[in-house]
Amino acid sequence: MESSERYRAVLRRLEESGLIRHVQRLTERPATGEELRFCHDEAYIGQVERECRTGAPVLSTGPRDTEISPGSWFGALGAVGAALTAVDRIMAGKAVRAFCVSRPPGHHANARVGMGGCLFNSVAIAARHAQRRHGVKKIAILDWDVHHGNGTQDLFYEEGSVFFCDVHESPLYPKTGEASETGAGAGVDTTLNLPLPAGSGRDEVLGALEKHFIPAMEKFQPELFLISAGFDSRKGDPLGHFNLLDEDFAELTRLMMKLAAVHCQGRIVSVMEGGYNPPGLAAAVEAHLGAYVDAN
Repeated sequence: MESSERYRAVLRRLEESGLIRHVQRLTERPATGEELRFCHDEAYIGQVERECRTGAPVLSTGPRDTEISPGSWFGALGAVGAALTAVDRIMAGKAVRAFCVSRPPGHHANARVGMGGCLFNSVAIAARHAQRRHGVKKIAILDWDVHHGNGTQDLFYEEGSVFFCDVHESPLYPKTGEASETGAGAGVDTTLNLPLPAGSGRDEVLGALEKHFIPAMEKFQPELFLISAGFDSRKGDPLGHFNLLDEDFAELTRLMMKLAAVHCQGRIVSVMEGGYNPPGLAAAVEAHLGAYVDAN
């Protein structure tokens, strides 16, 4: 299901709608090995590069459900680099919001395992980059992909400086993200899982965030918001069973902008995760990015 057509469909939609003319397009650069090591073990990074370059059909970690090719290595470096470029731009005060149209996704990848189409965890690495290169002390990540971001949760589960909230369909791949999973050690109460049943839509998703996430942010007081913006939670996606509409993604985006205005000078970076019906993905991205533009 992971395909370059996802990327092309989004760009076509943004160009045809004219929305692309209202944003500043940034040129990403590939992530470095040092940056990948912010979240991933060196041995795992080497394994990904080796298996991609030698033409292995699937990544040999985890459930072996991640198809790869020689180009996957360069695509994954570019996806991470795009998120880092966006963070740099925002922390330099040259923008307050950024959206990364990138693939492959990343939120299922942890330090040593890639799975679910994910090689490197772009959002997690972006969080570490913001901390180590820009001195950001507290970061909140919201994941609204229909699947639970198990990799991101794993990376920060015992880390109190990054708050991770995930609203997702349950039960569904990867069968993690129970409400009882709330963090451990220094990270106690900085993981917030909001599992919802198949068929959930705007009322359930926004309702859960308004009831649980907003109060949590009042307590946590983040300095930067990151969003794992998965659009497979849109109605009609072949891999999920949520019923979010395009206007619901715009409403989710406006909610995050309101929170960012209160807590972190408006600063948000969102990174594209899932979305496997290319026309639906493109329409939902247009709604998300359109909400950013309308706020200018």
